[in-house]
Amino acid sequence: MPSCIVVGGQWGDEGKGSIMAYLALKDEPDLIARGGVGTNAGHSVFIEGKRYAVRQLPTGFMQRKAKLLVGAGVLVDPAVFFHELEALEDFNVAGRVGIDHRCAIIERRHKQLDRTNDYLHGKIGTTGSGCGPANADRVMRRAKLARGIPELEPYLTDVAAEVNDALDDGKLVLVEGTQGFGLSLYYGTYPYVTSKDTTASAIASDVGIGPTRVDDVIVVFKSFPTRVGAGPFPTEMSLEEAERLGLIEYGTVTGRRRRVGWFDFEFARYSARLNGATMIALTMLDKYDKGAFGVTDYDKLPRKAKEFVEEIEERVGVPVALIKTGPELEHIIDRRGNV
Repeated sequence: MPSCIVVGGQWGDEGKGSIMAYLALKDEPDLIARGGVGTNAGHSVFIEGKRYAVRQLPTGFMQRKAKLLVGAGVLVDPAVFFHELEALEDFNVAGRVGIDHRCAIIERRHKQLDRTNDYLHGKIGTTGSGCGPANADRVMRRAKLARGIPELEPYLTDVAAEVNDALDDGKLVLVEGTQGFGLSLYYGTYPYVTSKDTTASAIASDVGIGPTRVDDVIVVFKSFPTRVGAGPFPTEMSLEEAERLGLIEYGTVTGRRRRVGWFDFEFARYSARLNGATMIALTMLDKYDKGAFGVTDYDKLPRKAKEFVEEIEERVGVPVALIKTGPELEHIIDRRGNV
């Protein structure tokens, strides 16, 4: 069975959570592993009208058959971890979650520094979750690791070994990235970026998968890209225009209002190339064309919506295989067998 990595193609908030949730339920993976930075990124998903937001655990938690893993490259905040175990107790998360013993820990002092540093929180616009300072400590080789935190001991494992064992046994592994390509420390809009790389290559490394073991990379794009915090945004529209179009959103972690822009085809093409995208997932098509709301058959999409999808495929050069047409899990068009 293949491994599949899901990453964001813009500045985060692309709707990766809803795509991950759909894949988790539809494809029934044996393992779902989370890569990425840490708790500065939140994913939201609607299940039967109820919104769930996770910052530490994989968004595919609703797939009760899957083992949930947090890779060694991910920063762990024990307070957030245990809060999510409690919040998701109906899904028996505590009984099937594993944290890599090599994960670095976000301490209280990291969060305090992140929230009071004029440069990080003021100019760059970080979330205040402590991820940047924690990653700085890891680079300096002075960060605490998960294996040194007693309360985490029942959940510790070797995620890289588990993931590779599963692949050796022919099991399906789904890997979730966080944030988006434009926030990559290397390839994003530096210095207005996060504290590490966010491309599919980095996410694979976070969970211990070598490049030859990655079968598919799904890059998620939003019909109207958004960005939280400071930094360049070439296609940004005015707040008045965003309100006129009904595009009012707030960040999952910070609660800050998201800046909104028009779809940037050149940026999307560059993002797809550097991520090695084999497929595109397009979210919020119903915001681009209200007539697309709730449609689950591609042939029944309105003409405007279809033309937009076709233009993305032509100009980005990657097939649009998954299309979200609304907030619920069932609001999706799955074209993976037809593109």
